[in-house]
Amino acid sequence: MRHKILTVDDAKTVRIIIKKAFRSYDCEIIEAVNGVEGLAIAAKHMPDLILLDITMPVMDGVEMLTRLKADPQLKGIPVMMLTAEGGRDNVLKIAKLGVRDYIIKPFKEDTLIEKIGRILDLLPLEEGTDRQRSTQDPADILLVEDKPAIIQQITDGLKHTPWKVHGVPSQGAALDFCTQTVPHLIIISLSLPDESAFALFRGLRANPKTKSIPVFGLVVKTETAVQVAAQQVGITSVVTKPIDMAELESRMSKAMNLDISSRYFRIEPEFLHITLPASCTPIALAEMEQYLQPKLAEAVNTGINKVIINVNAIRYLDMSALKYLVQTMQACRGLGMSYALIGNTLVASECKNLEETKFWDFHETVENAKAHLVSGGQLVKA
Repeated sequence: MRHKILTVDDAKTVRIIIKKAFRSYDCEIIEAVNGVEGLAIAAKHMPDLILLDITMPVMDGVEMLTRLKADPQLKGIPVMMLTAEGGRDNVLKIAKLGVRDYIIKPFKEDTLIEKIGRILDLLPLEEGTDRQRSTQDPADILLVEDKPAIIQQITDGLKHTPWKVHGVPSQGAALDFCTQTVPHLIIISLSLPDESAFALFRGLRANPKTKSIPVFGLVVKTETAVQVAAQQVGITSVVTKPIDMAELESRMSKAMNLDISSRYFRIEPEFLHITLPASCTPIALAEMEQYLQPKLAEAVNTGINKVIINVNAIRYLDMSALKYLVQTMQACRGLGMSYALIGNTLVASECKNLEETKFWDFHETVENAKAHLVSGGQLVKA
């Protein structure tokens, strides 16, 4: 959730510096020029943090803080004071006011981010934050692994995605990378020497820029003690070797909070396309089930009432895939949507031999399916 930060300072320059410092983070910066205005804005917006200058006209920071602490609704908002004085007596005075922290002017952006990162989970700002990122969006994956073969395996296994895997061999190289680029997800081999994997994890969590990034631990399947230790320290997910790349990709997508519906669903003028992958694994079927009803509803809401169900990539329809197809057809009928199947000759022949699917008919191409639906026909009976 986007954080709201209220900055109360009569100096426009300071407010500009603060706003600029947070340009790379998912935060909303609200401004006030004095304590009176700050109190009114705080009551209206209920910010997650207040950056409060001490010396201001109309109402200074000390008086505003006193009123904040006296208000039952506002007293719980953490406050960081800004002061131009750094002497011991002044610091003690600020501490007695009940603030969470303080910062001395002039200050550097990194110092401000570091201090606020101790109070709030600062998340990097993503492109297009008005929508959920999807599996079609680029992502930087940091892989900390001293075995080149594993780096190559994961790189090859994800090459069909727009994600870029950055392989580094050590804790130091990983920390150096993070100073230049904030990755979307980090995978750490838990077999790095001298338990440096756990030291790296602690360092990442202590850094405001990386404290909220999902971190996966990579470990041999038989090393159960290491897996337990990883879970106890708070590693996001443990991946075991040998690596199941389909499962890894799915878990990475979920950890990065990506919209994975584009793998299976596509909306275009007049039609909703549902495409089953060549391998309908339990993971893939669960993902498709998760998005089926929302995507059908989205299509209906945009005036689309025709669905193309494409199983052309499948060479064998097992019972789980058949069950999903039946579920999809029933959902379409329930919404009054027309639908047609696209499939290869192997699947079509297989369906003819089953009682439940013997009336299913398949088009060979998308164009044929579209033409049939536009003409008002419906081939599938289920």
